[in-house]
Amino acid sequence: MGFAAVGIATLEKNAHAAELDRWLAAGYAGTMSYLHRQAAKRKDPARIMPGATVAVVTLTNYWHGSTDPGAMPRGSRARIAQYAWSSDYHAVLGRRLERLAATIRDLAPGAATRGYVDAGPVPERELAQRAGLGWIGKNMMLIDPGRGSFTFIGVVLTDAALAPDLPFGGDRCGTCRRCLDACPTQAFVAPGELDARRCISYLTIERRGAFTATEQVQVGDWLFGCDVCQDVCPWNEKFAVPTEDPELASRPSVTAAAADAAELLAMDDAAFAARYGDTPFARPGRAGMRRNAAAVLAHRVP
Repeated sequence: MGFAAVGIATLEKNAHAAELDRWLAAGYAGTMSYLHRQAAKRKDPARIMPGATVAVVTLTNYWHGSTDPGAMPRGSRARIAQYAWSSDYHAVLGRRLERLAATIRDLAPGAATRGYVDAGPVPERELAQRAGLGWIGKNMMLIDPGRGSFTFIGVVLTDAALAPDLPFGGDRCGTCRRCLDACPTQAFVAPGELDARRCISYLTIERRGAFTATEQVQVGDWLFGCDVCQDVCPWNEKFAVPTEDPELASRPSVTAAAADAAELLAMDDAAFAARYGDTPFARPGRAGMRRNAAAVLAHRVP
């Protein structure tokens, strides 16, 4: 079905519930108010889908073949996180998860299923760890010991009687802190604790409204997202393998945006929707991408 790995997790209460409460209370979620609304279900995933007993968790590799921080094709002027080089992963994985859900229903007639791709109150990384797929690193990414962290996590909740896998045991980061030290904005308050308000991915994707003067400087030459804390991870340097998935191939329109961020400033709503409506750029929308482009262009040295 196109998945790189799959595991089955139980839906007991989240062991990190108290940490989530403290994180939200500290204001580290920034303007992502939906995380406050979703907190109760994130802490108790059995509440997400009534009757669900397990989560079938999948990983899909999206790495495009370079570990140079922010690498883009030669001649590019701005940086774009690798997951956004292709079509919107929500649509690609959504179709695959529905095929997986249909298979579950075939195996367990009468079973209910519900798929999630980076949406809703699903604690994806926690469930992936429970499903035996990896551990959560100091940079908060799920690290698969055989593939690294450049993976999408997709989940199907179900009440089918499926035997759970053993959770992934241990933390293999050891004393390494390369991700923490490499962060351009020092967004990590501590290992495993991120202040999203200082994270470039948050600023360029989830942040609503205009940048402050400080935020504009922090963005640097990142037009969308940031991969620095993944690029420097030894597990990615050693084990990441370029995807051969045709549905996740690089999109010329995205690489063109990296080459000429100024074009975004002149683009109207119709042109933006036609070119980027089915890419991750749709998340911040035209207004957000124009804001990002202006910050990148201001960062450039004449």
